[in-house]
Amino acid sequence: MKVVLDTNVLLAGFATRGLFEAVLKLCLDSHEIFISQYILDEFERNLVKSFKFPADHAREIVSFLKQHATIVEPMPVPGDACRDKSDLPVLGTLSAAGGDCLVTGDNDLISLKVFEGMPILSPRMFYDQLRLNR
Repeated sequence: MKVVLDTNVLLAGFATRGLFEAVLKLCLDSHEIFISQYILDEFERNLVKSFKFPADHAREIVSFLKQHATIVEPMPVPGDACRDKSDLPVLGTLSAAGGDCLVTGDNDLISLKVFEGMPILSPRMFYDQLRLNR
C-alpha cells in the first residue's frame, strides 16, 4: 500500500511510544511510504524546536527517512481544498504519490475524509483498518 505520512505522524512516531510508533513501524515494514521535502523540512524543524532533539540527531532521522521513503514533489492544489493553507502541500504530496491514503493527526485534514478519491485517515483509523483486513 502507498501511504503518505503527515508530519505529525512522523514526529509522534519517532518521538513517542504507542499508536503512532506502531503505525510508523507497520508502514516501514509492510508498506511504501511517500513524503515530500516540505514534510521532511517541517519534520526536522519540529524535531529540534518542539521535541528538543539535537540537530545532528534530527538530520540522522531525516536521512533514515530519505532511505526508506519515496520523496515526491507536491502537486499544485486549489487554495480552497482545505481550511488551513499550510496543509495544501500535504494534500499535494498525496496527489503526487497517487497514494492509497494519507495518515494524519490533523483534524482539519481528517475532516475532509477524502481528497481526489484518496482516503484521509487518523492513525487509529488506519491501524484498525489494517487489522480488520488481515
